[in-house]
Amino acid sequence: MLKKIGLQIVAKCDGLPLAIKVMGGLLCQKDTNDCAWKMVLDDSVWSVSEMPEELNHAVYLSYEDLHSCIKQCFLYYSLLPKTALFYSENIIGMWISEGFVHGTSEDLEELGKKYYKELILRNLIEPDTQYVNRSVCNMHDVVRSFAQFAARDEALAAGDTNVVNKFREDKFLRLSIESKSSEDGLDWSSIEAQNTLRTLISVGHINMKPGDSLVNFPCLRTLHIDSAHAALVESLHELKHLRYLSLEKTDISSLPDSIGKMKFLQYISLRGCRQFVKLPHSILKLGQLRYLNFIETSINGIPRGFSALTNLRVLRGFPARMDGDWCSLEELGPLSRLKDLGLDGLENVIASSSTSKAKLCEKLYLARLYLTCGSRLEDDGLIEEEVIVSGEEQQQIKKVFDELCPPPRLEYLYIKGYFGERPPGWLMSSSFVPLESLRIIFIDDLAWCTQLPDGLCHLPYLEFFQI
Repeated sequence: MLKKIGLQIVAKCDGLPLAIKVMGGLLCQKDTNDCAWKMVLDDSVWSVSEMPEELNHAVYLSYEDLHSCIKQCFLYYSLLPKTALFYSENIIGMWISEGFVHGTSEDLEELGKKYYKELILRNLIEPDTQYVNRSVCNMHDVVRSFAQFAARDEALAAGDTNVVNKFREDKFLRLSIESKSSEDGLDWSSIEAQNTLRTLISVGHINMKPGDSLVNFPCLRTLHIDSAHAALVESLHELKHLRYLSLEKTDISSLPDSIGKMKFLQYISLRGCRQFVKLPHSILKLGQLRYLNFIETSINGIPRGFSALTNLRVLRGFPARMDGDWCSLEELGPLSRLKDLGLDGLENVIASSSTSKAKLCEKLYLARLYLTCGSRLEDDGLIEEEVIVSGEEQQQIKKVFDELCPPPRLEYLYIKGYFGERPPGWLMSSSFVPLESLRIIFIDDLAWCTQLPDGLCHLPYLEFFQI
């Protein structure tokens, strides 16, 4: 009987592959009995003949079946510009910042992941096969049109050619702008009239002039902008309610000291800001910080006292240094809530008590770990002619990695630039470290390693291994 009902539902999809996939995702969430499936088949939506073009019947049924908070997350996803890359962790951070994820402070990211997974299971978003672990997804144009239509009273996703008139007519809570032209980009002044915004996402060029600031957006909770001028960054402290700040791939070199006034700030991403070199000491006042990303920056200064940020869940691109006023690896010890950790420049570290005091093996929630050294390889993959690594240096880096032994529940491991002759001891079969939860391993740029890790046979859940 279920098969018969299923075929009748497929017939209502008029042979459209997307509609069939979405209905399949919906039925997967239903009980496997005739009554539950018959309710989908007999839903009155199928008989609505004058539904707006943007409202696909199948997508509408799946949308109406979502929990109210996941509905908000789904509509929000449609705002993300198609040409920009947004990882699941960024999107979940935006959802949390907007208040769409309801739970305790300890489990917000995990709940967000469940919401994200449900959208995938319902085929409302589709994983990009270029990325492992479904970390990047795409939204079909038909689904996107539906979501933007459903959210039209509160949110606007626009290019630089069709946005100005909209600004004159309406006020929005959420605004996404995708500017494709560097010559005819939108003027910042035209955005400033939208003083009720809670989310502003800007991808591409925006024309700015001296005096432009963020002062007109007092309600902002989420700000993602990739063309920020220094003057704009200086006014960040005006955003008293900001939770999520992404200035990825901008040309800023630092954050203002006034950032310490932003008590609600939880997420900061500076990924790809190659001129960024220093964090202000006032960053230590942001006790609610959950996420910091310095990947692909030139950061060379993290203030001592960093261990005070005990609420951190994600820390990427942490520069490992031992000299001067640098924050050392030892300060990672108290950060017991870390779930995702990336350490860069490990060739600068000397194996010592401070390395072991990072206490990676005691971080019970740590699921993702990135350990990187500076590359010794040229573009063609061969070792640089002038680079010489002594046996002592090889032994030293192995000791450093050995002391950075991860906890048993680690799921994802990324190692790059390791120049020891043998792999870290905890990846060898002789190790007593039970990494039984490890699912994904990337190992890249092993210039001098002459032995592969032979402990892979002890990883029962390993799904992906790339070297």
